[in-house]
Amino acid sequence: MEFLITNAVAGLLMPPGIVLLALLAALVLGWRRPRALRILVLTASMALYALSTSWLGGFLLYLLQPAPSEPRSDDSGQAIVVLGGGIYRHAPEYGGDTVNTRGLIRLRYAAYLYRALGKPVLTSGGAPTGRTPEAIAMKQALERDFLVPVAWVEATSRNTLENARDSFKVLAPAGIKRVYLVTEAWHMPRARYAFESAGFSVIPAPTGYATRPTGAPLDFAPSAHALLESSWFVHEVVGIGWYHLRVAMGR
Repeated sequence: MEFLITNAVAGLLMPPGIVLLALLAALVLGWRRPRALRILVLTASMALYALSTSWLGGFLLYLLQPAPSEPRSDDSGQAIVVLGGGIYRHAPEYGGDTVNTRGLIRLRYAAYLYRALGKPVLTSGGAPTGRTPEAIAMKQALERDFLVPVAWVEATSRNTLENARDSFKVLAPAGIKRVYLVTEAWHMPRARYAFESAGFSVIPAPTGYATRPTGAPLDFAPSAHALLESSWFVHEVVGIGWYHLRVAMGR
């Protein structure tokens, strides 16, 4: 229930949910305050346009990203932890659930690091909406498609904070507390905070960097992908704040 409530609230705060809320407020106010209606509709329309451009969406994601790093130069990590990026449900070509595009980006880099460092791998991700846990699908893809063995599977978590805490329960008994953390670059600030708050020492291993817009004409053209980038940015910012609050409250 907590997972559903949290994600429902997040959906309303992220574009285009927040824009739809503004338009709904405009409709409510419009009955008695037509000037407020016009201002809200204009503001929501301008915000929707801006958030739908790579000029803003791509730039916002770029702001979240740490500087490119070279985790292969640090041999002090004890294990590679790769976070789930989602599930491709009912994949007909694979005969069932498998990892989605974001998950594959992370798995590819985890496999690259495994070959460079030779450190054991843990896949992390549960099944908050049922069906196949992400960690299981990731293990299958790593071993079948990338020929990389998976030493541990953490398949109970429902979000990044639980990724960290449940992974610690798996690895700490083996004396593993310093890990290479694999996820998208723009997700790394939230993921790193979650893992460090759980007790890990983190060597960031970011991948899937968002490209900084150059100001080319197409950067100002609205697109669904740019709106998705804006949504990811808001999701990360809200998530970072929420995680700090939860950790401060001891939850």
